[in-house]
Amino acid sequence: MKIDADDFELFGLPRQFAQDRVRIDTRWKALQSEVHPDRFTTEGTASQRVAMQWAVRVNEAYQRLKDPLRRAAYLCSLRGAPIDAKTDTAMPADFLLQQMQWREALQEAESAASIQALGAQMSEQRKERMQRLERLLDDQGDAHAAASEVRALMFIERFAEDVDRRLEALEQ
Repeated sequence: MKIDADDFELFGLPRQFAQDRVRIDTRWKALQSEVHPDRFTTEGTASQRVAMQWAVRVNEAYQRLKDPLRRAAYLCSLRGAPIDAKTDTAMPADFLLQQMQWREALQEAESAASIQALGAQMSEQRKERMQRLERLLDDQGDAHAAASEVRALMFIERFAEDVDRRLEALEQ
């Protein structure tokens, strides 16, 4: 293993969006058992420190790979299209309009049923965009278009959390 390997190489996975979560989890457990600092207790502090660095590196890679949105953002970055969500907020006009409509619908929603319906729309939108993201990254190799999808999905994820909070507030 090389500490400077990308996450996919470190985990022995193909550098693509579509991944088997069980395979990621299994590989993470195997890597953790190899590098866990407890395995190096008899080898001194220097070896334990290196093992700790490896354990942190493996855990960071695992966090990126197991989450589809973080994995997509990482792939975009590896392919020269970093997300830069804090500075690059460009979105297509139709998506911006859709965001405003969703926000308005959430503010006006008075019943749990209407909020749940909005949540269902978010779930469907997320599913469709994830499928589009897979096609863009794995089939078309278009990291720049995929980066735009990742930014849209980041909004959808945050908005879905707002929907959940609003639903919880109604139920209290």
